[in-house]
Amino acid sequence: MVACVWDFDKTLIEGYMQAPLFEHYDIDESSFWREVNQLPTLYAERGLNVSADTIYLNHLLSYVKNGPMRGLTNQKLKELGSELEFCPGLPDFFQELKEIPLEEEFASFDFKIEHYVISTGLAPMIRGSRIYPYVEDVFACEFIESPVPPHFMSQTELSLPLDLEISQVGMIVDNTVKTRCIFEINKGSNKNPSIDVNTYIPHEDRRIPIEQMIYLADGPSDVPVFTIIKQMGGKAYAVYNPANEKEFQQTCELVERFRVHNNGPADYRPSSPTAIWVKQKTREILRAMIQQRQDELTKRAGSPPRHLTEAKEEADGFDSRQSTLWK
Repeated sequence: MVACVWDFDKTLIEGYMQAPLFEHYDIDESSFWREVNQLPTLYAERGLNVSADTIYLNHLLSYVKNGPMRGLTNQKLKELGSELEFCPGLPDFFQELKEIPLEEEFASFDFKIEHYVISTGLAPMIRGSRIYPYVEDVFACEFIESPVPPHFMSQTELSLPLDLEISQVGMIVDNTVKTRCIFEINKGSNKNPSIDVNTYIPHEDRRIPIEQMIYLADGPSDVPVFTIIKQMGGKAYAVYNPANEKEFQQTCELVERFRVHNNGPADYRPSSPTAIWVKQKTREILRAMIQQRQDELTKRAGSPPRHLTEAKEEADGFDSRQSTLWK
């Protein structure tokens, strides 16, 4: 099993996934993000610490509660996800990678390529996008529409609001939680709920070893995951918008500081350097898996049995089959 793990914003799409949401509700996107960027400082002045990565979720809920996004539901977020435009070559590139194990070199093995998305963005929008049918699992932020009331365990019937809308944060994925998601994929706890991500599992029993992972993301905020993937034998790659010189410079710095193995444009068409690099590394991982299987088989098989007299003569430095040549 090989896992291609993807960031979303500025990795699979050119900007931020919330753009169709703001357009639908006629909200100025740049104004919203300026407000979000001010919130950590504003709350710090009030003696509160907030997460700069995910405070935008609370601000979205403020927009819902106070009217500008009244009636926003998870279903609406999913519908808006269908409007997302992906970087060149997507989603076709996801399918192309899935077909590598079918090549003649690997066809006799039971190899499989899985795609995962780990994002600080909104899970419903990712699930509603054109990329989702190619994805094994999504780790992203979630909203609750109908939170259960106090003492709900003693109530026989729970009433639901007539007009649904998102009202609480259900799941937060920030740049630190992303590392936990990597280990969920590694250990298989995302596939088997009985496996806790903190459970010790021997390396050889883990579903997808980290050295069989490729992680692609856009920049400095992904350094924690880049570091884990690279240090533990996986492949790390930073992408940038080819029209943005600053983004190119940032990814070059990641290469120079040994945070990632390489960098390239967020362009996944067959002739692009990014597509070529990812395909090459995928094949390298598959070849390493084949070699590992062969080494393990050789180790378990051991040496063939031989006659004791032959073994003794060889131990003494004498081979009876070649004795006539020595006379």
